[in-house]
Amino acid sequence: MIDVYSTPTNLPDFSDLDLNFDIIDSHHHLFDLDAVYYPWLTDVPESHFLLGDYDGIKKNYLPEDYLNDTGELRVVKTVHVEAEADHDNPVAETRWLSDVIDGDNLHQAIVAHSWLHLPESESILEAQSEFKAVRGIRSKPITSPSSTTRDQVQGKPCSMQDPNWRAGLGLLQKYNLTWDLRVPFWHLVQAAEVCGLYPDLPIVVEHTGLSWDRSEEGLAEWRRGMKALAAHEHVVLKVSELGLAGAPWDYPDNKQVVLDAIEMFGFNRCMFASNFPVSKLRISYVDQVKAIAHMIKDCSTTERSALFYETANRFYRL
Repeated sequence: MIDVYSTPTNLPDFSDLDLNFDIIDSHHHLFDLDAVYYPWLTDVPESHFLLGDYDGIKKNYLPEDYLNDTGELRVVKTVHVEAEADHDNPVAETRWLSDVIDGDNLHQAIVAHSWLHLPESESILEAQSEFKAVRGIRSKPITSPSSTTRDQVQGKPCSMQDPNWRAGLGLLQKYNLTWDLRVPFWHLVQAAEVCGLYPDLPIVVEHTGLSWDRSEEGLAEWRRGMKALAAHEHVVLKVSELGLAGAPWDYPDNKQVVLDAIEMFGFNRCMFASNFPVSKLRISYVDQVKAIAHMIKDCSTTERSALFYETANRFYRL
């Protein structure tokens, strides 16, 4: 187990890096443990957390904390993604967030939560859609803890093969909502099949497809899934959360993943996302932006703008 707030490795020299550009952060979280119930942050530890030990973020993370982390970067708009608050009462988090960001020119949009497979799912989707800042839904299907057990969840309730879950996913279009898709890399091919069912539903794949296995075999499977997703023109990608549970944030290792992902999706279908404060366990906000900007330093300003601003602005209707 590596230390919480571990230091990134092999970062290049950023001294001559051009950071004179606007940024939309398409994925971050805010927490108020006194206002909203977050089981995973208070009393029900997540056993398979993507970065291992996460004690360092079990505390409030409010707009002023976020601004402090962004430093001198020109972050001009953000999208708040549901932060695993009490899923038995998902509207409570949305209501709190709406009050917090009301009149805030920075935090402009919310991706809320709703289960998709339950009898009450449509009423929750309708309620979430009535908040003016809500643009989409993140509803994670059940997934297996490893690639070797991937078939054990197939066809279960709330799986991507569950007819009720698939029908619920289709309801997002009725309420003009997008879908944030988050599954580990060993489920990406199955996710691509689901994406094909709804060609008019705007879908964004979170966290660069969660390429947790950086072996040749693991990356080959990740690429197969990413190519299957990229074949659907209505699917875009968040270049985000490159951290691993058992290793520090490593620049050369992550550069390979980022450049491969951008090659598959193209700049016009990729958007930057910080996943803060979760990513803070591995890298600072400023270093994360600098690292990704350095990885693409040979691209055009138009391509850089697509990654850091235009794709998110278009997808989330900011």
